[in-house]
Amino acid sequence: MSAEVPIESISVDETWERLKRDASTVLIDVRTIAEWAYVGLPDLTSINKRPVLVEWQSFPDERLNTAFADRVAEALGPIGATQDSELFFICRSGVRSLKAARAMTAAGYSRCRNVADGFEGPLDTDRHRGRLAGWKAKGLPWVQG
Repeated sequence: MSAEVPIESISVDETWERLKRDASTVLIDVRTIAEWAYVGLPDLTSINKRPVLVEWQSFPDERLNTAFADRVAEALGPIGATQDSELFFICRSGVRSLKAARAMTAAGYSRCRNVADGFEGPLDTDRHRGRLAGWKAKGLPWVQG
């Protein structure tokens, strides 16, 4: 069995700063269509970007998207991203995005990063997300899907 590829986890604040600072960086949201629609999306319009949306797994059956790497590569081409572009992968809490970053690293992309705590972060004591950590909790721009 091969060792897992080490992926750097970056805070949501640092992700936002890097997205603003470097025009070649890309945010890839790997959540499901349902999450994009009902939970919201990172809003990158103020920095003249849009997140790339490719599901890591489907909803509600949670089947792995076996064409994930191909779909991401197809989405990156038209926006000028290359295998050397810095790619930030985000999901709800940082678990699926880590797997997605590993998959894209294995596909030849050299600068894949995991967004720590994701869009909504961990559950709080009331079992709600979006309050303790993550994109929304930090007050970064987002829109309802």
